[in-house]
Amino acid sequence: MKKRSLQIIRDEHASLAAMLRSMSQMVERGPAEDARQFFEVMRAMLFYIDEFPEQLHHPKESNLLFPKVVKKAPEIMGAVDRLERDHMHSERAVRDLLHLLLAWELLGTTRRAAFMDAFGPYVESYLEHMRMEELVVLPAAESALNDEDWIALDLAFDQNADPLTGKHAPSAVYEKLFTRIVSIAPAPIGLG
Repeated sequence: MKKRSLQIIRDEHASLAAMLRSMSQMVERGPAEDARQFFEVMRAMLFYIDEFPEQLHHPKESNLLFPKVVKKAPEIMGAVDRLERDHMHSERAVRDLLHLLLAWELLGTTRRAAFMDAFGPYVESYLEHMRMEELVVLPAAESALNDEDWIALDLAFDQNADPLTGKHAPSAVYEKLFTRIVSIAPAPIGLG
C-alpha cells in the first residue's frame, strides 16, 4: 500500500526547512536598503509557521501518527516524548519570535540582537526536530503500521494541502498570504 502521509510529511518538512534556511539567510543579511519588505516577508513567514506547521501538521503527528507508532513500536517512546515536548513549546516559540521581530521593526536596531539570539537556536531546534521525525519515527511507522493505520493517516494528512510544497494551490483563506510570501521572499521559497 502506498503511504501518502509519509510523502506529505516529508514534503512539508522539506518546504519548512527551505523556508527556515531562507529566513536565516535574510536575517544574516538584515534589512539592508528595503527594511519594509524585509520585515513584511519575515512576518509573513513566521505567520505561515504558526498557521500551518503549528495548527495542521503538528496536531496530526501528536494525535494520530505518534500514538499509532508508539503502540506498535514502543522502543521509540523516548524520541516521541522529546518530539511531543517540542510540539508543546513550538507554538509559543514562533509567537515569541514574531514579537521579537516586531520589536526590532518598530523599536529599531537595538532590538535586533534579541531577535537574532532567539532565531538561530529556534531554527536549529526545528531542523533537528524534523530530522528526528524522519530518522526515527517515520521508519518505525513504515515498518510497524498496517494498511488500516495508513488509510486513517493518509486521509488526515491529505487535508493539509500545504501550498509551499508546490503540490497544492492555496485555499481562498490563505491565498493572499502565500502570494505575498512567494512574490517577495528570496529563492528557494519565493521569486523576490
